[in-house]
Amino acid sequence: MIKFVHTNIITDNWKILADFYIKVFDCKPLYPERDLSGNWLDKATSISNAHLTGIHLALPGYEENLPTLEIFQYDKNENNPDALPNRKGFGHIAFKVDNVQEILDRLLFHGGSQVGEMVATEIKNAGSITFVYARDIDGNIIELQHWKE
Repeated sequence: MIKFVHTNIITDNWKILADFYIKVFDCKPLYPERDLSGNWLDKATSISNAHLTGIHLALPGYEENLPTLEIFQYDKNENNPDALPNRKGFGHIAFKVDNVQEILDRLLFHGGSQVGEMVATEIKNAGSITFVYARDIDGNIIELQHWKE
């Protein structure tokens, strides 16, 4: 059996970023909060004296325990270059929404930013989509999408 479990985001302040996802996307905190350290974490991460704190958030539409958005903060984080839609590696997370503009406005109100223009187009054999790329308060890219069937 294979089952998707979570997506992890590392941040400099997990409480602020978790609050952003709670306010913008109605994610729900799943307790307990995490405060993890020890030899086992050092071995798993290959980081000496690793210590992280954070929380799992239930994603909208999946209010049970899985999948989650795992927001963690290490005592010392390393910086990445700014995320770009075409940068290799993790690109973005996407949320299906009823009203793209409404959620984009909420995201902007809570400190996020818009990447490009909102676009409405037909995808051959898939349907009509309206979507926009945006960034959370840490610069991670989020796609907001609405499909007309």
